[in-house]
Amino acid sequence: MPRAKTAKRYRKLMERYSMTFGFREPYQIIVDSNLLADACRFKMDLIKSFEQTLSGKVKPLITQCSMRHLYNTKSEPGVYAAIELGKTFERRRCGHHPDQYPEPLSTLECLNSVVDPKDNGVNKHRYVVACNDQPTRQALRTVKGTPLIYISRSVMIMEPMADESVQVRNKEEKAKLRSEIKRFAEGNKRKRDDDSDSEAGEDGTKQQKGESGATTTESEKKKTKKKGPKGPNPLAVKKKKKATQDTSASKKSKDEKTPGDADTKEGPKRKRRKKGKTETGDAEGASADQNASQAVQADGDGSD
Repeated sequence: MPRAKTAKRYRKLMERYSMTFGFREPYQIIVDSNLLADACRFKMDLIKSFEQTLSGKVKPLITQCSMRHLYNTKSEPGVYAAIELGKTFERRRCGHHPDQYPEPLSTLECLNSVVDPKDNGVNKHRYVVACNDQPTRQALRTVKGTPLIYISRSVMIMEPMADESVQVRNKEEKAKLRSEIKRFAEGNKRKRDDDSDSEAGEDGTKQQKGESGATTTESEKKKTKKKGPKGPNPLAVKKKKKATQDTSASKKSKDEKTPGDADTKEGPKRKRRKKGKTETGDAEGASADQNASQAVQADGDGSD
């Protein structure tokens, strides 16, 4: 079982393969004869090791040429167990029949024809190759999007992404980035075009022409909420009491009175008069006038 850091690195690596090249579970793993023999010699649980390394379900495959290699070396110790294990795997027909090829093809030729049948450097069927043959792994690194696994001292190891695959991944990431930038620029351009279509009206407000030719002011199009103190809650305001029918009827009768009725009942208004002087006041005034006249006469006699 791989360590925690190693397992995390392998999981991220398979996520990159999934995002860039479209790998999906269960992962199809082509196993060669050498790795199968080594796994049996080390007494490894091969399926469990594959699932732990790839962090997902797997579907092991084996080619006809690999099975023929195992049958040719069945006299060696531990190969019989590898043959029995290989029989449980799904057979991948590579097209190298014994009638046309009396001797099985090498691991490099067989796996290369299966992984890259058109020889265009693309892993069309998204195979994961589990191979202990180093020249075969070196040749398959040139095939884009091909995860490689091998066993070293009873430890299953997954190779990092090859340079060709990394270039494809970087190219796709740049294309996605360009598309995002282009879409963002188109959105801003569309907004600017919408702003240029709007015209200023005579009163200074912006007017925008629609398809029918009618202009609508911006204030009418966009209604903004007025800021300020809110009114009282209508549910909390006390309702006004309704006036009774008697009071309303009496009020109405008073308002409907005619001017003739008012004259007959109240009559004309009396004018206010100023109060006259009192009798004592009149007597005092008369005596004062008599004294003044006598004094004037006395002055006249004295002068004569």
